[in-house]
Amino acid sequence: MELKAVKMNIPEGANLVLGQSHFIKTAEDIFEVMAGHVPGAKFGLAFSEASGDCLVRLEGNDAELIETAKQNSLDLACGHAFVLLMKGAFPVNVLNAIKEIQEVCAIFCATANPLEVIVAETDLGRGIMGVIDGSSPKGVEDAEKVEERRALLRRFGYKL
Repeated sequence: MELKAVKMNIPEGANLVLGQSHFIKTAEDIFEVMAGHVPGAKFGLAFSEASGDCLVRLEGNDAELIETAKQNSLDLACGHAFVLLMKGAFPVNVLNAIKEIQEVCAIFCATANPLEVIVAETDLGRGIMGVIDGSSPKGVEDAEKVEERRALLRRFGYKL
């Protein structure tokens, strides 16, 4: 087995959701979640089949995000993985709905941070082992940082 770190391309102002699913229906189901939960959001999705034709299936409403999701998926080369890129929405807006899709098995991350995916390769193929999402902690928040965090959440409208 060989381990590799695969860098994901996340366009400026976009967020990425990386997950695992088991069925070709995933592409249309995630499209419906995005269109139904955040009207007006731009998104692109790539889902890699793990049997049959073993194609990367594409959906979305933004050509740049679809193309970037496709290239990320091809770089990963992991069956049953999906890459969702979005602008004008945050993962928090759709993550629970995506998790509730019957064929979705796991969410590895949802981020706008620099992202590396740890991939294992065997004779059978490739699979996602985990992710490196952003930077390591540099300390622990103090009272001032607690207030900044709380103010940020209220400014975004996530807390009253």
